[in-house]
Amino acid sequence: MAHRVLDTRELEGRRKLVAQELGARAIKLNRFDNEPGQSGREHDESASGQEEIYVPVAGSGHLVVDDERVLLEPGVFVLVEPESTRQVHAGPDGLGYVIVGAVVG
Repeated sequence: MAHRVLDTRELEGRRKLVAQELGARAIKLNRFDNEPGQSGREHDESASGQEEIYVPVAGSGHLVVDDERVLLEPGVFVLVEPESTRQVHAGPDGLGYVIVGAVVG
């Protein structure tokens, strides 16, 4: 098949495993939909070696990277290195965002 289509509006839950649902073999991509004021899990990707790009697509909030607060709103892209600690916090209108990840090297 030359292409596949996925409508994430049909998927339940906060985390949507987009790349997996589409059958992607090399790309890691997930969508998250946080409720107003909801925070994600603080973590790093040291074990996986994966760097991540955060892409806000709806609402607003912020990302804390190694204790630095970064604004998240549509049009802003944030690259986070594997060793950095990160945690997403949704604003009062909620936050929809996509994470694209790949292993360095």
